[in-house]
Amino acid sequence: MADHSVEITEGCRLPVLRKNQVNEDEWPLAEILSVKDILGKKLYYVHYIDFNKRLDEWVTPDRLDIKKLQFPKKEAKTPMKDGLPGSRPSSPERDVLFSNLHHVQTASATSRGKTLPTPKRKAESVSLATQVTAVTPVPSLPSSAEASQASVYPAMRDSSFSIKSRDEHEPLTSLTTNGTTSIQRHLIPPQPGRKRKSCGGTDEDSQDSSDGIPSAPRMTGSLVSDRSHDDIVTRMKNIDCIELGRHRLKPWYFSPYPQELTSLLILYLCEFCLKYLKSLKCLQRHLTKCNLRHPPGNEIYRKGTISFFEIDGRKNKAYSQNLCLLAKCFLDHKTLYYDTDPFLFYVMTEYDSKGFHIVGYFSKEKESTEDYNVACILTLPPYQRRGYGKLLIEFSYELSKVEGKTGTPEKPLSDLGLLSYRSYWSQTILEILMDLKSENGERPQITINEISEITSVKKEDVISTLQYLNLINYYKGQYILTLSEDIVEGHERAMQKRHLRIDPKCLHFTPKDWSKRGKW
Repeated sequence: MADHSVEITEGCRLPVLRKNQVNEDEWPLAEILSVKDILGKKLYYVHYIDFNKRLDEWVTPDRLDIKKLQFPKKEAKTPMKDGLPGSRPSSPERDVLFSNLHHVQTASATSRGKTLPTPKRKAESVSLATQVTAVTPVPSLPSSAEASQASVYPAMRDSSFSIKSRDEHEPLTSLTTNGTTSIQRHLIPPQPGRKRKSCGGTDEDSQDSSDGIPSAPRMTGSLVSDRSHDDIVTRMKNIDCIELGRHRLKPWYFSPYPQELTSLLILYLCEFCLKYLKSLKCLQRHLTKCNLRHPPGNEIYRKGTISFFEIDGRKNKAYSQNLCLLAKCFLDHKTLYYDTDPFLFYVMTEYDSKGFHIVGYFSKEKESTEDYNVACILTLPPYQRRGYGKLLIEFSYELSKVEGKTGTPEKPLSDLGLLSYRSYWSQTILEILMDLKSENGERPQITINEISEITSVKKEDVISTLQYLNLINYYKGQYILTLSEDIVEGHERAMQKRHLRIDPKCLHFTPKDWSKRGKW
């Protein structure tokens, strides 16, 4: 559909043909990020507007609908704004964004007597940070006077459900800080989460397809990507294919591998030490010298063929950096730190006769001031949708239980990470509520603090999950949790599919006091 008499340049927008999840043709609007010429034939790198960046791709001219081409506005017609010229021609919707950002930056710069550079083009049409903002309201808590202890009422539809309802009674009681001071705010009724279109790729283990949105994420995590430095290079995938053991992986995002490797058709990785090599021959030569058959570090968990290894980012720097490079191919909202010293890496593997093969991993700070128990978390694509993601999450909370702490993942979460965590929190909390037993014929009661202590899930995550599940109700002057028959049946179906679980008896882990610098 491309008209070769019209020159399509970077910044142009037009519909592009692609296949959707059910293999049907569709024409979403896309932005041209780059153009290249191979043997006289042009290829265009496109980003589909309102779709995840992992779907970005090189397309041929015949997939472009030139009739609806939108040209970027010319830079020459854009007046100077306070002496700061635009760094690039803006695309059709970019001027509004620029003026808003410019207003904020000018105000802050004036107060400091500094001149700030012109903000670069936005990294994505809809960033995850935008999607995750308070669709579900930030949870607040009832005062102790209003809810000393909340009873639990089952929602009964028929008498056949009365037996089950006895175990589902849910409570929500007053929360106290340090056991004394109650938080003087009211619980906000839950609001239904906004449905988002799936943008290809699915969560590796969320058994419920619901799209929960947690409360507004903090942006202060140590590995949160600073999107203000995004440029056209980092917006484009730079590695075509990675061979890791018996798998070939198609990266989703940019990863800062050395420039000379980006022109290769296939980048080869040693699946045990994760060293990158430019050819199969180099890999074969490396394997004759590489003695590793498992990740470096201590094996702290083994059950069946599943093992977890704890790797210190300071003691095993090369492995940790290689792991970060690989992970960045599939994580868009985290940045890469070559200084891996402050982090621990927990690598999950599957064992066979050839060795321990990496399935996924999560990292965490040795010392976190914000109770983060996960910095980055990833299940490699060949192992997604098989329950390994939830297993990683469950393992992170088992470590928190041993440490005697509550924890939460570093924000923002990726779309798939968000689905996995929301599903894990829902199943874990419902499991506790359904196991509650009534005493002396009274409805069972439990506090949010108790749920948090049992699960090691941070209180804010417990509350946001209860709101997401729409369990909180106000009845006769107190807050109660009501389990409907649909919730119960959905939970039971999900738990039947969840075969992989962490066995605490198989965990051999002794937490360290990292506040003493000498232990680093």
